[in-house]
Amino acid sequence: MNILFFGPNGSGKGTQGALLKEKYHLAHIESGAIFREHIGGGTDLGKKAKAYIDRGDLVPDEITIPMVLETLQSKGAKGWLLDGFPRNMIQAQKLWDEIQKAGLTLDYVVEIALPRESAKKRILGRRLCKNDNNHPNNVHIPAIRPVDGKCRVCGGELSARSDDLDEQAVNKRHDIYYDDEDGTLAAAHFYRDLARQGKTRYIEIDGAGEISAIKEKLLAALI
Repeated sequence: MNILFFGPNGSGKGTQGALLKEKYHLAHIESGAIFREHIGGGTDLGKKAKAYIDRGDLVPDEITIPMVLETLQSKGAKGWLLDGFPRNMIQAQKLWDEIQKAGLTLDYVVEIALPRESAKKRILGRRLCKNDNNHPNNVHIPAIRPVDGKCRVCGGELSARSDDLDEQAVNKRHDIYYDDEDGTLAAAHFYRDLARQGKTRYIEIDGAGEISAIKEKLLAALI
């Protein structure tokens, strides 16, 4: 099973992705990890990407997409869940073209939908467990509020990412995601249009509510 995963920062996408990875034994492939592995491994694509990064430039799609595709084919031979890419309409179109050329299937596209203000509030209240970042803790959500300042799941120490506490940084990330003309949401809707043509299947899940309820809806849709 191959899944492309969309959702704004703060939607619980990482938590749900981890649950799917465990249930279906998928390779959970994140865009940031792809860059780190290629650059750290000194691959030809990694060297090219590093040259752009060292200059402070964005890595062009002509390098990024082959890196993504290579990782899907190598690490995701038994199924993959791609998270964090594509981030705009152009990347969505190019990735689809390359997936087709490579003979890969895209079984599902999942969008975790959440209003922007709700996602923002979740980010500002999010706390990370030192033992497992996927343990849900949020000071603004009663159902997953930390217990006595500790992780509600395992009692581990909690911390907050500095950019999670920076409202301007959160707004900047969401400006990119919620742009439904050229941004990440436009990329998601590109695949939604493909699903309407019968070329893949598109699942939209309401990200509001408890993690277990969202999980049940998501698993029920993956048939």
